[in-house]
Amino acid sequence: MMTAREANRLLDVLVVDDSAVVRQALGAILRQAPGLTVTAAADPIIAMDKMRHRRPDVIVLDLEMPRMDGLSFLRKVMSEDPLPVVVCSGVAGRGTEAALRAMEEGAVEVIAKPKLAVREFLEESAILLVDAVRGAAAARLRPRRTSMRTRPLAGATPRAPVFHGLRVTTDKVVAIGASTGGTEALSEILQAMPPDAPGMVIVQHMPEVFTRSFAERLDGLCRVEVKEAATGDRVTPGRALVAPGNRHTFVVRTGAHYEVEVQDGPLVSRHRPSVDVLFRSIAQAAGPNALGVILTGMGDDGADGLLEMRRAGAGTIAQGEESCVVFGMPKAAIDRGAADSVFPLAGIAGAILRRAATWAGVRE
Repeated sequence: MMTAREANRLLDVLVVDDSAVVRQALGAILRQAPGLTVTAAADPIIAMDKMRHRRPDVIVLDLEMPRMDGLSFLRKVMSEDPLPVVVCSGVAGRGTEAALRAMEEGAVEVIAKPKLAVREFLEESAILLVDAVRGAAAARLRPRRTSMRTRPLAGATPRAPVFHGLRVTTDKVVAIGASTGGTEALSEILQAMPPDAPGMVIVQHMPEVFTRSFAERLDGLCRVEVKEAATGDRVTPGRALVAPGNRHTFVVRTGAHYEVEVQDGPLVSRHRPSVDVLFRSIAQAAGPNALGVILTGMGDDGADGLLEMRRAGAGTIAQGEESCVVFGMPKAAIDRGAADSVFPLAGIAGAILRRAATWAGVRE
């Protein structure tokens, strides 16, 4: 949950979208939240003129617009006068790839455009939009991101073949939760993992379809396999499963194996997928055979679940404040006594591998 100070902070939000209907809908959602003021622009040229008169705290940006596309506008903003930018994109085709590119160019968050036809979707969209804007306002802006390169590093160790069949025992599970700033953090961690790294299950707050593209992009860069999770997928060494957007992901024990289940359901801790849902399932299914890691993000999703993991005997790690884009989720976990250790981002991959090495004799 956000603090009272965060909720009451007055924020000026600039919505840049060529659709009058979308501008109206986003403006109506944001104005209902305490402490938010909203202006709108139909394209980046109009937006730049408005920004000369009043500098916004956060920009909510569409990517496909006339006169200047959103990526070009984003690059201009980040090079001249960096501001927190939330990309609000459609989930079809090119929009997904462009949104991921925008995050590499410096956007803090990506959200899907609200589904305006159904009341419950609009209500959920309002929660996610407002939280994204507040998270962006609280974020530490970083230089243009380069961690998700377009091709694997030269000389990188090739991926070892991993057998995901019935004879593979999965006695070690690493669960990772992240939100604002998490795409960059996860990229750094996963690219540091060797081909025989312990099996991982990941929740990154991100809309549906975007998680698949994110996983596919990481799969081309990492020595472990990275894929969007589907019900029945085994958690095995050398594999990282990314929870699909808009679905909760659970880990269950089936004999000598762990596998995932992907289910619909209401928002939990203001999110779907929820880190709390994943962590709680692993506390029950794996207990001391698990390690939980909570990374950068706004709010407190994952803090209670990480505490359940620690009480079940699992190792628990939180990302340190100095390396977080937003310290909300790790701070909540630390404050509740859920984390047994704290590491900067650069130290987390090594910490995961060291913990995994100590599990050699641990069995249920």
